[in-house]
Amino acid sequence: MSKFLYIFLFSVLLFSCSPYQKALKSEDLAYKYEIATQKYDEGKYNKAIRLFEQIAGPNRGKPNAEKLFYMFSQSYYKTEQYYLAAHQFDGFVATYPKSEKREEAMFLGAKSYTMLSPVYSLEQGDTDKAIEKLQNYINTYPNSANLEEANKIMAELRDKLEKKAFEIAKAYGEIQNPINDYKAGIRALDNFISDYPGSKFKEDALYYKLDFSYNYAIKSISSKMEERLNLAKSAYSSLVRFKEDTKYKKEADKMSASIDQELQKFSKQ
Repeated sequence: MSKFLYIFLFSVLLFSCSPYQKALKSEDLAYKYEIATQKYDEGKYNKAIRLFEQIAGPNRGKPNAEKLFYMFSQSYYKTEQYYLAAHQFDGFVATYPKSEKREEAMFLGAKSYTMLSPVYSLEQGDTDKAIEKLQNYINTYPNSANLEEANKIMAELRDKLEKKAFEIAKAYGEIQNPINDYKAGIRALDNFISDYPGSKFKEDALYYKLDFSYNYAIKSISSKMEERLNLAKSAYSSLVRFKEDTKYKKEADKMSASIDQELQKFSKQ
């Protein structure tokens, strides 16, 4: 038998007899907990997780449970399994309200939801959940050392929701199909401006409201055009009142001149 085969067989035997392998097969919960803790301390979180999953249920309510579930939650977090981490941290916070680890667990649970928050174009349920969890954390621990980070994350998440709402509103008029798309877009932009009065997208929203209003008026039947031209003129006024030197000034002034020209035709009738 070659020496390489001896080495291979020795390695297999050594691995199969390792404390970790013994712990996985053992019925001894204390031994499993000991090896799981050892793997956690060594930073071998995936191995720790396999053992924590075996002993979490039987250890629930026991003296070592608090530490066990804290390590279990952290292991999921450190291996970027954020759905499971969020669930475990939520459970820890609810089960151990007096734990010295509760604040950390609440913060990391909120951050887990943050890590699950998708790009703005996708459904934002996890973003809403992250904001809810972060706000709860801020309200519970207003003097936390993590307060600045929590507020920064909240602002980023709210920006994402604002961008999604703005892009949805803007999309109505960009479809350029029936005239009712412009009408729906104007309504959606009005709602956006009302819902997010301090949004960094407000200038853009006001411009697109002007653009939609202008196209809505120009493409209207004659009996509706004058009224809608006046609404477009009001939209122009709202934009320049908000920001006189708007980045859309050239396009906006061109539409304003066209609106005035069209309205003059009605004044001559």
